[in-house]
Amino acid sequence: MEVVKKDIEILNDAGLHLRPAAMFVQTANKYKNCNIFVIRDSMRVNGKSIMGLVMLAASKGTILTIECSGEECEKALDDLCTVAANRFGM
Repeated sequence: MEVVKKDIEILNDAGLHLRPAAMFVQTANKYKNCNIFVIRDSMRVNGKSIMGLVMLAASKGTILTIECSGEECEKALDDLCTVAANRFGM
């Protein structure tokens, strides 16, 4: 199974709190047959879990790795990177 990864930087001032995490999860859930994980240092969480993302405690400037595998993994990765680059709509 193909695995694609990309690093993103948290750009919004408040970091990855509940609202941005919810926007990320909403986007991730569009890809039902794609496994999505977000990695910070040694912590790896399900990218479809709001609580998992919030547990990363990612403040502004934090670098996270998004890892996708399964159907449409490249499209999912592109969409999630776009959400992050747009500061999660904040």
